[in-house]
Amino acid sequence: MLAKRIIPCLDIKNGRTVKGINFEGLRDAGDPIELARRYSQAGADELVFLDITATHEKRQILGKLVDKIAQVLDIPFTVGGGIKSLEDVEMLLQSGADKIAINSAAIRQPKLIEDLAKQFGSQCIVLAVDAKQNEANEWKVYLSGGRVETDWYLEDWVKRGQDLGAGELLFTSMNHDGTKEGFAVEMLAKLNQQLSIPIIASGGAGKKEDFREVFQESDVSAALAASVFHYGEIPIPDLKNYLSKHQICVR
Repeated sequence: MLAKRIIPCLDIKNGRTVKGINFEGLRDAGDPIELARRYSQAGADELVFLDITATHEKRQILGKLVDKIAQVLDIPFTVGGGIKSLEDVEMLLQSGADKIAINSAAIRQPKLIEDLAKQFGSQCIVLAVDAKQNEANEWKVYLSGGRVETDWYLEDWVKRGQDLGAGELLFTSMNHDGTKEGFAVEMLAKLNQQLSIPIIASGGAGKKEDFREVFQESDVSAALAASVFHYGEIPIPDLKNYLSKHQICVR
């Protein structure tokens, strides 16, 4: 059995780590370099870095900051935000990223997924998807850091992304983001049945039981969280011990 992965996420704005609720009300959560070092030492399996305003501000991702974070890590490092071209990806990989997360640019130009997968390998390409469940119980995909609703339905878009060559899915439920009320387990289980690529669950972690539930009920490959790790509410070693006691395989 493959070990389940625990992944802290650094949402970056103006060079600082931030966290909000339902993608709004951002507050400072600390220095990203120090947080990255702490997570690497604490036993995190991977680290995700998302420059959450790069696309909205129409600028390149913070390459120098990526380089500084990569220098303090000895775990796989995924970077996303504002990526629009093969050149952007080349720069980030040279800066120390192991994998690249693409979101808005992939929706606007789906062929980019195919081009990146051919150039760098599917294992390097993570399709990041922000989606919200509306009053009609439809899951719609959003871009620009959750600011703009698209015409895509979640299940259709992730299947398309997989077909184009994405090697992994990072799915964030905007309804659950920052609420600490648990992951979107039902939809995650549905997606896991429909896709063959690994899925990272994101949005809603509040307690150790939420991680146990998402792994047992949806069988996703990894669970990502931010504030519960940033503010020391759930130490990663404690979480892994808890999951292990509940027969969930962790590293």
